[in-house]
Parts: sequence; structure tokens; C-alpha cells
Amino acid sequence: MNIPIFFDKNEIEDFEKYLDQNAQTYLTVEVDNTIVGGTGYYINEKDASGRITWIFFDPSYSGKGLGKQSVEHCLKILSKDKRVEKLIVITSQLTYKFFEKFYFNIHRIEKNYWGGGGGGGGGGGLDLYEMEMSNEEKSAADNHNSVPLINL
Repeated sequence: MNIPIFFDKNEIEDFEKYLDQNAQTYLTVEVDNTIVGGTGYYINEKDASGRITWIFFDPSYSGKGLGKQSVEHCLKILSKDKRVEKLIVITSQLTYKFFEKFYFNIHRIEKNYWGGGGGGGGGGGLDLYEMEMSNEEKSAADNHNSVPLINL
């Protein structure tokens, strides 16, 4: 679906390993009984983080809100877990702005991290963007967004 533009083909083995270890937290998204995408999440107890990972969607469903809904669902699950102090997503220069909409902040950038000569659609590699927010920031954002607007 998102290969090779958003993912490097060398990541397939990593994805298979993720599914072997975390299949119960990988969510598939269906439209009319057809899988059109998926999103994963897991808890890394070593650093008390909840992580959203392996987001794939059929490009023909882009802009329909399915990715947003799947990320919101994962964030809701992770933010309720007492072990999670911060939320992390690892993404690229192609999709980091999507995660800024959820109040993730760029923590670290590593140039040409994936696919040194492929991927990225522009001949260069994909840059790693590590983004995070504290679970407290997530709660504050949720509270801010849930305040009803009153027109006077």
C-alpha cells in the first residue's frame, strides 16, 4: 500500500517481527468488508512510552479521516494506561505534519535513516522524525478540544 514511498522495502522484515510480537494491538480498518489500512500500537515499559506504529492505508482512501480515526483510537487506549508517561511516534518527513495535528512535537530528526537511495519519492532516503508528547499534554489537548463552542 504505502511501499515504497512511505516505507522502505527493507522494513518488511521489521513489520513481520512486530506482528509476531504485537498482533493483538494491530488494528485493521475495513470499508465494505475490504481491509484498506491498519495502525499498530504498543507499550514500551523500558521508557514508559506508548507508541503508535506501522500505519498503512490504501492511497485511494487518503483524506477520508480513516488514519485520523485509527490514531485517535490508539491514543485513547494508550493514554488510559497507567504505565504510559509519554506518547511516541516514529515517522518521516512525508508524514510528520499529520502527527503535529495530534500535538506531537518533533524530538529528534535523523537524515536518510531509511532507504539511503530509494524511498521518499524524491530520490533520497527517508528521514526519521521522532515525535512525542507527554500523557499529561495529551489529556490537556483532549480537554481543550472537548470544550463546546458557544456562539453569542
